[in-house]
Amino acid sequence: MQVLRAVVETGSVTAAAQRLGYTPSAVSQQVAALEAQAGTPLLERVGRGVRPTEAGTLLAGHAELIGGQVALAEAALADLRAGRTGRLTVRYFATAGPGLLAPALARFRERHPGVGVELRLSEPDDPLAEVAAGRADLGLVVRPEAPPPPGVDLVRLLDDPYRVALPPGHPLAGRDVVDLADLAKEPWIGSEPPGPCLHAVLQGCAAAGFTPEVAVECQDYTTAQGFVAAGLGVALLPRLGLAVPHPGVTVRPVRGPEPARTIRAALRSGAPRTPALTGLLTALREAAGPLGGPAAAHPYGS
Repeated sequence: MQVLRAVVETGSVTAAAQRLGYTPSAVSQQVAALEAQAGTPLLERVGRGVRPTEAGTLLAGHAELIGGQVALAEAALADLRAGRTGRLTVRYFATAGPGLLAPALARFRERHPGVGVELRLSEPDDPLAEVAAGRADLGLVVRPEAPPPPGVDLVRLLDDPYRVALPPGHPLAGRDVVDLADLAKEPWIGSEPPGPCLHAVLQGCAAAGFTPEVAVECQDYTTAQGFVAAGLGVALLPRLGLAVPHPGVTVRPVRGPEPARTIRAALRSGAPRTPALTGLLTALREAAGPLGGPAAAHPYGS
């Protein structure tokens, strides 16, 4: 139909062939094939040229409309492939939002303003099934060094170290760094639900030679700080969970060891690494850098 359109616009098979880069014979064969499909003549000779029949004029008009739609589709596809348009679905957990995801998303939107990002809250280890099934393009998860589950690639973003929150006037509050073993006999405020975050805390305490005695369970960092401020115990809280510290608690680093939870980006194995997805992961790695994450040189490094 585009060949027919060229013949109608130029009024000549030879001129149409020159415009399209075909031979006149090839143009004539294309028109003949289209006439056979249409079941009616599309061109008639006039002197040394040709002009369209009524059917030819009709099809040439539709060819122009089709060509315009194809051009629009090609432009839209080019924008999508270049990361100028599209949509990403992201799953994240609460404490990764303010300190990590928010600055990363600000960077990403500066570079990819036409890409929409849908954010949904999840638990630190929940999005893996959604990512593997393709219901989420990227998930932020807490996961230690271990083989990834089937269908998922994991990219390390940063290690989020734990800090100790001490009540007012506590004897350890005057230290710059607190030895984890010195907290063995303290009442503890349990701030972590069962899962990878709690595992990091318990693993650190075990390395220091004790199991914490939990006096209060709350499974929430803000609430835990309130109990600490009231003098009911001490709590280990991740640095990203201390974005808004309670004015009544003293926060200190710990050592011997320093527990940390590892935050990773989860991506579906084999999913196309589009410019938009690669751009978001790069922005996450850049935002993680000041927090102690690896360099952002390679967006799919481990």
